[in-house]
Amino acid sequence: MKKEKIEIEYLLNNASAPVLWNAIGTPLGMSEWFADVITVDGNMYTFTWEKHDQDAVLQSQKQQSFIRFQWVDDENTDYYFELKIAINPITGDLSLFVTDFAEPKEKEDSILLWNQQIEQMKRKNGL
Repeated sequence: MKKEKIEIEYLLNNASAPVLWNAIGTPLGMSEWFADVITVDGNMYTFTWEKHDQDAVLQSQKQQSFIRFQWVDDENTDYYFELKIAINPITGDLSLFVTDFAEPKEKEDSILLWNQQIEQMKRKNGL
């Protein structure tokens, strides 16, 4: 079944860009909210939740801007998940944009999961 693109914006107002980047752009930061354990071998990331592992390839990143992964299960597709920092040029407020893909029947659950994870990230990092 074809997956649908999900794009979610989280307003973080006056959050610190370096703190936010540390939370989304480093394995240690991501292990505080995204997965229980994250191990890295080159561009291969293994995300562990309880006793379940899932591998993803780091497709691209730009320091202080965005990080994009593709699950190994989605290899040879256009599916990925991306976390991107945007700064409003007028107010200086930060937003975090999440892009992901999910099957139509799982779209709502995926959005709820992202909402929970981002809330946990905000709490862990005082955002």
